[in-house]
Amino acid sequence: MFRVVLVPFFIVAVSIPQIPMRFLWALVIFVIASITDMLDGKIARKNNMVTNFGKFLDPLADKILVAAALICFVELGWTRAWIVAVIMMREFTVSGVRLAAVSSEKKAVIPANIWGKLKTAFTMTAIIAILLLHIFADFGFICDLGGTAGFAFPITIVSDILMYITLALTVISGVKYIYDYRECIDPRK
Repeated sequence: MFRVVLVPFFIVAVSIPQIPMRFLWALVIFVIASITDMLDGKIARKNNMVTNFGKFLDPLADKILVAAALICFVELGWTRAWIVAVIMMREFTVSGVRLAAVSSEKKAVIPANIWGKLKTAFTMTAIIAILLLHIFADFGFICDLGGTAGFAFPITIVSDILMYITLALTVISGVKYIYDYRECIDPRK
Protein backbone atom coordinates (compact mmCIF):
# COMPACT_ATOMS: atom_id res chain seq x y z
CA MET A 1 0.00 0.00 0.00
CA PHE A 2 2.92 2.32 0.74
CA ARG A 3 3.97 2.20 -2.94
CA VAL A 4 0.51 3.30 -4.01
CA VAL A 5 0.56 6.16 -1.46
CA LEU A 6 3.91 7.37 -2.87
CA VAL A 7 2.58 7.65 -6.44
CA PRO A 8 0.87 11.07 -6.07
CA PHE A 9 4.03 12.45 -4.45
CA PHE A 10 6.07 11.17 -7.39
CA ILE A 11 3.64 12.75 -9.87
CA VAL A 12 3.75 16.10 -8.08
CA ALA A 13 7.55 16.06 -7.88
CA VAL A 14 8.08 15.25 -11.54
CA SER A 15 5.27 17.45 -12.89
CA ILE A 16 5.66 20.83 -11.20
CA PRO A 17 8.55 22.81 -12.71
CA GLN A 18 8.59 25.25 -9.77
CA ILE A 19 9.79 22.53 -7.38
CA PRO A 20 13.56 22.90 -6.95
CA MET A 21 15.41 19.77 -8.08
CA ARG A 22 12.09 18.15 -8.95
CA PHE A 23 13.59 15.24 -10.87
CA LEU A 24 15.89 14.46 -7.96
CA TRP A 25 12.90 14.39 -5.60
CA ALA A 26 10.98 12.23 -8.06
CA LEU A 27 13.95 9.86 -8.22
CA VAL A 28 14.18 9.60 -4.43
CA ILE A 29 10.46 8.82 -4.18
CA PHE A 30 10.64 6.28 -7.01
CA VAL A 31 13.69 4.54 -5.51
CA ILE A 32 12.02 4.34 -2.09
CA ALA A 33 8.93 2.82 -3.71
CA SER A 34 11.09 0.35 -5.67
CA ILE A 35 12.99 -0.69 -2.55
CA THR A 36 9.74 -1.29 -0.67
CA ASP A 37 8.71 -3.60 -3.52
CA MET A 38 11.84 -5.67 -3.07
CA LEU A 39 11.67 -5.65 0.74
CA ASP A 40 7.98 -6.51 0.79
CA GLY A 41 8.52 -9.74 -1.11
CA LYS A 42 11.58 -10.76 0.90
CA ILE A 43 9.89 -10.12 4.24
CA ALA A 44 6.72 -11.95 3.20
CA ARG A 45 8.64 -15.03 2.01
CA LYS A 46 11.03 -15.07 4.97
CA ASN A 47 8.22 -14.86 7.53
CA ASN A 48 5.88 -17.15 5.60
CA MET A 49 3.40 -14.28 5.23
CA VAL A 50 2.61 -14.81 1.55
CA THR A 51 -1.11 -14.13 1.08
CA ASN A 52 -3.52 -14.08 -1.84
CA PHE A 53 -4.05 -10.37 -1.11
CA GLY A 54 -0.31 -9.78 -1.40
CA LYS A 55 -0.03 -11.85 -4.58
CA PHE A 56 -2.72 -9.68 -6.12
CA LEU A 57 -1.82 -6.24 -4.71
CA ASP A 58 1.96 -6.42 -5.17
CA PRO A 59 1.89 -6.54 -8.98
CA LEU A 60 -0.97 -4.01 -9.00
CA ALA A 61 1.10 -1.55 -6.94
CA ASP A 62 3.99 -2.04 -9.39
CA LYS A 63 1.67 -1.33 -12.32
CA ILE A 64 0.34 1.86 -10.73
CA LEU A 65 3.84 3.16 -9.94
CA VAL A 66 5.25 2.32 -13.36
CA ALA A 67 2.18 3.65 -15.21
CA ALA A 68 2.43 6.96 -13.35
CA ALA A 69 6.13 7.30 -14.19
CA LEU A 70 5.69 6.40 -17.86
CA ILE A 71 2.73 8.73 -18.33
CA CYS A 72 4.78 11.53 -16.78
CA PHE A 73 7.63 10.67 -19.16
CA VAL A 74 5.28 11.04 -22.13
CA GLU A 75 4.15 14.42 -20.79
CA LEU A 76 7.79 15.51 -20.52
CA GLY A 77 8.60 14.23 -24.01
CA TRP A 78 11.03 11.60 -22.70
CA THR A 79 9.32 8.62 -24.32
CA ARG A 80 6.76 7.92 -27.00
CA ALA A 81 3.07 7.54 -26.21
CA TRP A 82 2.70 4.41 -28.36
CA ILE A 83 5.32 2.59 -26.28
CA VAL A 84 3.48 3.46 -23.08
CA ALA A 85 0.16 2.48 -24.70
CA VAL A 86 1.49 -1.00 -25.57
CA ILE A 87 2.93 -1.39 -22.07
CA MET A 88 -0.40 -0.35 -20.54
CA MET A 89 -2.31 -2.75 -22.82
CA ARG A 90 -0.17 -5.60 -21.51
CA GLU A 91 -0.73 -4.52 -17.92
CA PHE A 92 -4.51 -4.30 -18.32
CA THR A 93 -4.60 -7.64 -20.15
CA VAL A 94 -2.60 -9.41 -17.45
CA SER A 95 -4.77 -7.84 -14.75
CA GLY A 96 -7.83 -9.10 -16.64
CA VAL A 97 -6.40 -12.61 -16.76
CA ARG A 98 -5.74 -12.41 -13.01
CA LEU A 99 -9.35 -11.37 -12.38
CA ALA A 100 -10.65 -14.14 -14.63
CA ALA A 101 -8.51 -16.70 -12.78
CA VAL A 102 -9.74 -15.53 -9.38
CA SER A 103 -13.36 -15.69 -10.49
CA SER A 104 -12.95 -19.09 -12.18
CA GLU A 105 -13.96 -22.41 -10.67
CA LYS A 106 -10.39 -22.88 -9.46
CA LYS A 107 -10.34 -19.48 -7.70
CA ALA A 108 -6.67 -19.29 -8.70
CA VAL A 109 -4.57 -16.34 -7.59
CA ILE A 110 -1.77 -16.15 -10.10
CA PRO A 111 1.60 -14.93 -8.84
CA ALA A 112 4.03 -13.09 -11.10
CA ASN A 113 6.25 -15.39 -13.16
CA ILE A 114 9.98 -14.95 -13.77
CA TRP A 115 9.36 -13.00 -17.00
CA GLY A 116 7.02 -10.62 -15.19
CA LYS A 117 9.56 -10.11 -12.42
CA LEU A 118 12.34 -9.51 -14.97
CA LYS A 119 10.12 -7.05 -16.83
CA THR A 120 9.29 -5.19 -13.62
CA ALA A 121 12.92 -5.05 -12.45
CA PHE A 122 14.16 -3.82 -15.82
CA THR A 123 11.35 -1.28 -16.16
CA MET A 124 12.07 0.18 -12.74
CA THR A 125 15.80 0.27 -13.51
CA ALA A 126 15.10 2.00 -16.85
CA ILE A 127 12.90 4.61 -15.17
CA ILE A 128 15.61 5.29 -12.58
CA ALA A 129 18.28 5.56 -15.31
CA ILE A 130 16.17 7.95 -17.38
CA LEU A 131 15.50 10.11 -14.33
CA LEU A 132 19.24 10.12 -13.54
CA LEU A 133 20.09 11.24 -17.07
CA HIS A 134 17.70 14.17 -16.77
CA ILE A 135 18.98 15.05 -13.30
CA PHE A 136 22.54 15.19 -14.69
CA ALA A 137 21.25 17.35 -17.55
CA ASP A 138 19.43 19.68 -15.13
CA PHE A 139 22.62 20.13 -13.13
CA GLY A 140 24.52 20.89 -16.35
CA PHE A 141 26.83 17.86 -16.16
CA ILE A 142 25.59 16.50 -19.48
CA CYS A 143 23.45 17.66 -22.35
CA ASP A 144 21.72 15.81 -25.12
CA LEU A 145 23.61 15.57 -28.40
CA GLY A 146 23.50 18.97 -30.09
CA GLY A 147 23.17 20.77 -26.76
CA THR A 148 25.48 23.53 -25.64
CA ALA A 149 25.99 23.04 -21.90
CA GLY A 150 27.82 20.16 -20.27
CA PHE A 151 29.28 16.99 -21.74
CA ALA A 152 27.42 15.91 -24.88
CA PHE A 153 25.68 12.62 -24.18
CA PRO A 154 23.00 10.78 -26.18
CA ILE A 155 20.27 11.15 -23.52
CA THR A 156 17.43 10.64 -25.99
CA ILE A 157 19.09 7.65 -27.67
CA VAL A 158 19.87 5.93 -24.36
CA SER A 159 16.34 6.62 -23.08
CA ASP A 160 14.87 5.20 -26.30
CA ILE A 161 17.00 2.05 -26.08
CA LEU A 162 15.95 1.51 -22.45
CA MET A 163 12.30 1.97 -23.37
CA TYR A 164 12.53 -0.40 -26.36
CA ILE A 165 14.08 -3.09 -24.15
CA THR A 166 11.33 -2.45 -21.58
CA LEU A 167 8.74 -2.78 -24.35
CA ALA A 168 10.23 -6.06 -25.60
CA LEU A 169 10.31 -7.58 -22.09
CA THR A 170 6.77 -6.35 -21.49
CA VAL A 171 5.43 -7.99 -24.65
CA ILE A 172 7.34 -11.24 -24.07
CA SER A 173 6.18 -11.50 -20.46
CA GLY A 174 2.58 -10.69 -21.45
CA VAL A 175 2.46 -13.30 -24.20
CA LYS A 176 4.00 -15.90 -21.86
CA TYR A 177 1.55 -15.01 -19.12
CA ILE A 178 -1.49 -15.28 -21.38
CA TYR A 179 -0.22 -18.55 -22.86
CA ASP A 180 0.44 -20.08 -19.42
CA TYR A 181 -3.02 -19.17 -18.12
CA ARG A 182 -5.04 -19.49 -21.33
CA GLU A 183 -7.47 -21.90 -19.65
CA CYS A 184 -8.53 -19.05 -17.34
CA ILE A 185 -9.68 -16.95 -20.30
CA ASP A 186 -11.58 -19.63 -22.17
CA PRO A 187 -14.69 -17.78 -23.45
CA ARG A 188 -16.75 -21.00 -23.23
CA LYS A 189 -16.50 -20.97 -19.45
